[in-house]
Amino acid sequence: MAQVLEFKLPDLGEGLTEAEIVRWLVSVGDVVAIDQPVVEVETAKALVEVPCPYGGVVTARYGEEGTELPVGAPLLTVAVGASEPADLPASSTSPGLSSPAGPDAAPGSSASSASDEASGNVLVGYGTGAPAARRRRVRRASVADPVAVGAVSVPAPVVQPVNGTLGPVAVVSPLVRRLARENGLDLRELTGSGRDGLILRSDVEQAIRQGVTQAQPATPAPAAAPVGLSASSTASSWIGAERVPLRGVRGAVADKLARSRHEIPDATCWVDADATELMAARTAMNAAGGPKISLLAVLARICTAALARHPELNSTVDMAAREIVRLPEVHLGFAAQTDRGLVVPVVRDAHTRSAESLSAELARLTEAGRSGRLTPGDLTGGTFTLNNYGVFGVDGSTPIINHPEAAMLGVGRIIPKPWVHQGELAVRQVVQLSLTFDHRVCDGGTAGGFLRFVADCVEQPAVLLRTL
Repeated sequence: MAQVLEFKLPDLGEGLTEAEIVRWLVSVGDVVAIDQPVVEVETAKALVEVPCPYGGVVTARYGEEGTELPVGAPLLTVAVGASEPADLPASSTSPGLSSPAGPDAAPGSSASSASDEASGNVLVGYGTGAPAARRRRVRRASVADPVAVGAVSVPAPVVQPVNGTLGPVAVVSPLVRRLARENGLDLRELTGSGRDGLILRSDVEQAIRQGVTQAQPATPAPAAAPVGLSASSTASSWIGAERVPLRGVRGAVADKLARSRHEIPDATCWVDADATELMAARTAMNAAGGPKISLLAVLARICTAALARHPELNSTVDMAAREIVRLPEVHLGFAAQTDRGLVVPVVRDAHTRSAESLSAELARLTEAGRSGRLTPGDLTGGTFTLNNYGVFGVDGSTPIINHPEAAMLGVGRIIPKPWVHQGELAVRQVVQLSLTFDHRVCDGGTAGGFLRFVADCVEQPAVLLRTL
């Protein structure tokens, strides 16, 4: 008899605790091979295809596209040993019901008895050879005994404590329960719009909006929100307002920028530089043959040379230990705008790379970002960020530091401007450079010295020869 194994959302690394289902790659009844990608999820870091470590027939999927699931939540169940969709019980497609091993299987024996049908491959914190280590404290909840349905054992609806009492609630997602709890909603009073009456996040959000609207006074509200009424509650009462969830990449960017502004006492300095010689040097390098070198790669090479002279800016601050941690390697992040939002891919060991190597790696990461195939590892671990906002046609900016780094260099557009060159007025290619730095790691003298060195390299690329 086929054994039904439950595949849970694995830990995708870098402390990620949840992911959003973007696209299912399999349907109930499909036969899947070991390590075949079954679902595409979006984390706070990247778009990831998740492979299933079991081979067999998909008996159930959990969560519609657009649903957020926490790490450890069921993704799907697979009937290991079954080869025909006809072997599946009719009710195996019910969403929100967890399906463990069949009734004939001994507790805890499913994975071991089906070891030939599992790859044993490990995603971060997840493997098929042993139960995944528990990463977070799970709140206890009373669960009714499972009810046998055909050959699959299906648990009864969760009995979730609500407002101090117990009662059956048709809700699966912990995120939905938390949202209701934080807003004082009794889930037993809601009617779910999902299949079989399942309560979805949209049901809870609609109930919150209705509750706030009903609570508004008939007379016009004052301009300032009353004490005790949050800004989010006020915003939810706006008629015709569009609500865009802050999740995925956009949510991660929002969290990181807010944290940066909250924790880092930053300062910005800037300078205009004559980039005419830099543009000529790049043209000469590309005319010599071989792979083309991008302007961003030349600027990245200048950054690594400047950081070698001013290592204070390649650091992070450990406030718990009250220490500045100067980092030995330069992992250079660069801001890239994609259809999914702003991402910051990281070039590993940038300080050891030539301009040609930097150009190739920057091109690879940029293409991966545009296609949504950056991995969490591609987006983490940076020590310094280069932001070329000149591609948007702007001259200057005051960059927000990419927490927990200590500095970011911004580069504006390079355009012809009147400039005094060798004592005479001429038209030169001019660029504005700006450096935002964490004032805890250094003072203005160090930051100014870094920026001046970068500007000197832009104006006279031969200065780089002294650092080789």
